[in-house]
Amino acid sequence: MIIKSLDHLKLISVKIADRISEKDCIFLIGEIGVGKTTFTRSFINYLQEKKGIEQTEVLSPTFNLLYEYDLKNLKLSHYDLYRVKSTKELVQLGIFKEPSKTIYIIEWPELIEIEIANRLELHLSYTTKENERKLKLKGFGKWKDFDEDKL
Repeated sequence: MIIKSLDHLKLISVKIADRISEKDCIFLIGEIGVGKTTFTRSFINYLQEKKGIEQTEVLSPTFNLLYEYDLKNLKLSHYDLYRVKSTKELVQLGIFKEPSKTIYIIEWPELIEIEIANRLELHLSYTTKENERKLKLKGFGKWKDFDEDKL
């Protein structure tokens, strides 16, 4: 699927956010600057608005590794693993040891080796047009049959 604009990416994030539930995990895969944090910002701000929470600034957690967002009855953990260089470092972060009422968004998830039951992978890549991106979805668990046709 081709994402034609920021508004199109926002619409995609909303459709995914409407299906999200606790323990779900979204992996964002793609080069630097391809739109991973932009997707996350739209996704989080939409959930905040939907739950009547003031929208916050959503930054890339590249240097902090993690930003957490309180969504009333849920917590959203946004990880950026770009600077994590080994599975040992990853284990020390204890990513999936958080309470069950957590949604995970993980940028640069390539080092994660454990199987996550309900996971949606968004593979973003550049196209020849500056403002367009290619999106490929791969779902597991409840996301298995979620594909571009649902967007």
